[in-house]
Amino acid sequence: MANSTTQADVMMTLKGNLEVMFRDRDDVFVALDLFWYPVKGKPKIRLAPDVLVALGRPKGPRRSYKQWEEDNIPPQVVFEVLSEANTPAEMREKFRFYQRYGVQEYYVYDPDTGRWEGYLRAGEKLEPIPAMEGWVSPRLGIRFERGYQEDPGVYDAEGNRFVGYVELRRALEAAIERERQRREEAQRRAEQERRRREEEQRRAEQERLRAEQERLLREQTERRLAELEAELRRLRGE
Repeated sequence: MANSTTQADVMMTLKGNLEVMFRDRDDVFVALDLFWYPVKGKPKIRLAPDVLVALGRPKGPRRSYKQWEEDNIPPQVVFEVLSEANTPAEMREKFRFYQRYGVQEYYVYDPDTGRWEGYLRAGEKLEPIPAMEGWVSPRLGIRFERGYQEDPGVYDAEGNRFVGYVELRRALEAAIERERQRREEAQRRAEQERRRREEEQRRAEQERLRAEQERLLREQTERRLAELEAELRRLRGE
């Protein structure tokens, strides 16, 4: 379990963003603080990585990761987030466990310094990655940069930074607010367009009535002139 709020925040950020990254793949399992049992019949051989990723395994709830029930596929990528409770001896033991039982990529984040350590399998050993800033995970495609406390400084393949729930919620609420404003603006413009059309129709109707009045007046005038001409011819005896 997490030993600090910062450690918990980083663990949840890593797990949540990895799940989002692989949401459209049914063969990627991501878990947080789940016991991994690599050897059948030896329950004392176990470890719960802060975050694990098992490629080639289906999504779904599990009480633990029993490797013999997972086509004997170990988690290929594991993450550990340091806290004050982690001792050097404990971290050495975790390293030996991951190296022995088949982890391909092992990453350790220190929230106090914002630094990452990384290890990549070469044969039977996990070899240290010389420089982590700018490093891209071969299996996950994520990029590591310098972090800052609960912000681990990790980016997905599209360059989007991993963010925690609070920041994600703020972004979601901001997006919802922008969409609300966009809809209101669209409605305002639609209302303006409706009023413009109504005004044009009103003016067109006024123009039609004016033209009709002019036509009637012209017909009346022409009829009156014809009557006067007829009366004039009658008076002349024509």
